[in-house]
Amino acid sequence: MNAPLRRVGVVVMILFGLLFANLNWVQAYKADEYRNSDYNGRVQVAEYDRKRGNIEASGIPIATSKETSGELKFLRTYPKGPAYAHVLGYQPVNLAATGIERTENDFLAGNSDELVADRIRDLFTGDQTAGGNVLLTLSTAAQETAYNQLSNNKVGATKGAAVAIDPRTGAIQALVSMPSFDPNPLANHDTDVAQAEYDKLTADKNGPLKNRALSETFPPGSTFKVIDAAAALESGYTKETQIPAGPVYRAPTSGSDIRNAAPSICPEPQVSLIEALTESCNTGFAQLGVKLGADKIKEKARQFGFEQDDLTVGQLNEGGLPVAASHTGDIQNPDGGEDPAALAQSAIGQNNVRMTPLEGAMIAAAVANGGTQMRPYLVDQLRGSDRTTTYYKAAPKSLRQPVNGQVARDLQDMMVSVVQNGTGKNARIEGYTVGGKTGTAQSSADVDDHGWFIGFAMRDGQPISAVAVMLEQAGPGGSAEAARIAGQIMRSVIRGGK
Repeated sequence: MNAPLRRVGVVVMILFGLLFANLNWVQAYKADEYRNSDYNGRVQVAEYDRKRGNIEASGIPIATSKETSGELKFLRTYPKGPAYAHVLGYQPVNLAATGIERTENDFLAGNSDELVADRIRDLFTGDQTAGGNVLLTLSTAAQETAYNQLSNNKVGATKGAAVAIDPRTGAIQALVSMPSFDPNPLANHDTDVAQAEYDKLTADKNGPLKNRALSETFPPGSTFKVIDAAAALESGYTKETQIPAGPVYRAPTSGSDIRNAAPSICPEPQVSLIEALTESCNTGFAQLGVKLGADKIKEKARQFGFEQDDLTVGQLNEGGLPVAASHTGDIQNPDGGEDPAALAQSAIGQNNVRMTPLEGAMIAAAVANGGTQMRPYLVDQLRGSDRTTTYYKAAPKSLRQPVNGQVARDLQDMMVSVVQNGTGKNARIEGYTVGGKTGTAQSSADVDDHGWFIGFAMRDGQPISAVAVMLEQAGPGGSAEAARIAGQIMRSVIRGGK
C-alpha cells in the first residue's frame, strides 16, 4: 500500500474511532438528558396517555386536563386564562414548558419517584393512573383582584406587576405580571397554532411573556427609603431624630440638584426621620444617605435580600421559578472611591439601584413580621391522584433577619404614618393597621416615571399580608394608584381568609 492510501486509511480509522466514542458518550452519559428533554416528541406524546394532574389554588383547579378523541388523549387547559399565566406557565406539545408546569412536571405527569407505587399498581391493573396534583399558596381572591386591578388601572399603565406575601410564612398570596397572555393556545395540540401564538407573543414589544414580578428589575424610587431608615435606626437614630432637609440639596462632587416632588415637602432646614419618610423627603434622605455612607446603605440592602442571585419560588426545599437579583449598584468613582453624588441619588432609589417587585414585597413583609424575612414559596402541597396521600407539605422557613424587633417596630410606625398622614393614603383599610411607602422612579428622561407602593396590613399586631405594586411608566399619579391597588389586594386577602 502506498503512502497516500495509508494516510487515508489512518484518517478513516480515526474518524470511525471518534464516531464510536461519540456514540458511546450519547448512550452512556447523555441518554437521560435527551430522553427527558422538552423537545423529545416521543416522550411528550407518551405523557398524553396519562391524565396530567391538576394545579389548584384555594381548592379551585386553575390548570386541568380534559379527554379528547385525538391521538393525544388529554388536552391541557387553563380555565382562568391570563390571570394565572405567569405562575402556571404552560405545558405545550412542541415547545418548552414554563412556570409551575415545568418545575413540577414530573409530579404532574405521574413520573416522579414519589408516585412509583401508582405506576407499579398500573402494571397489574392495566389502568393509567393520573398524575399528581399540585396545590399552590395563591389566594384566588387576591390573585384575581391583582390581575383585574392592574389590567384596569386608573392611570393607563400597560405594564406592571403585583406580589402579595404572607409575612408570617412566606406563602405567596398573589403574583401577577402585566401584560399577561392566554396560555391555552400554547397548549393546543395543533403545533402550528401553538407555534404561531408563541411567535406572536415573543414579537410583542410589550413583552407579555416576561414575568415582571420575578425576573425584571426596576429603579425602586422612594420605596428604597425604608432601607435608608433601617440603616439610620441601627446607627443610633430614632424616629424623632432631626435630619437635614430643605427645598434643594446638591451633593459634593455633583453637578445637579436634588429637589422634592413639591415645594411644600420638607422645605424647613430639618425634619424628624418619621416626618421625612411620611412626606417622602428627597433632600432629607439624600443627605442621610451621604451621612451614613455607601457601605452601610449597601449592607443594609443586602441584609434585606439585595444581591441574592440564587433565590427561587416554588417548593421550599428545591428549585422553582427563578428570581432576578436586586442590586444597589457600585456607588463608586472610577478610582474605587465613594461617590457622594451617586450615593445621594441611590439613597432615594435612583442612580443604578434596581429591585424586583418580589423584593419590594419581601422588604415590607420583613418589617411587618418583626424583622424576620421568611423564604417565599408557591407550592403548598403535592397530593396523589386520589388526593388521599400528601407527598409534600410546605414547612415555612426563615430566610434572614434584616433588622431586630425594635427597629422593625419603629419602621412599622413610620410606614403606618405614610399611609395615615402621607403619600400612601389610598392603601387604607378600615379596621386594619396598614403601613407602606410610595415611590416614583425615573427610568429615563424621555419616558414617564414608574409608580411604586410597598406595604403591609396587620390586625391586633399580627401581619396578614405584605404587597408590592409597580406600574411601569405610569406617569403622574402612578404611586398613588399603586397604593390603591395594593389596598385592594390586601382587602381580598382579608376577605378570602388566606
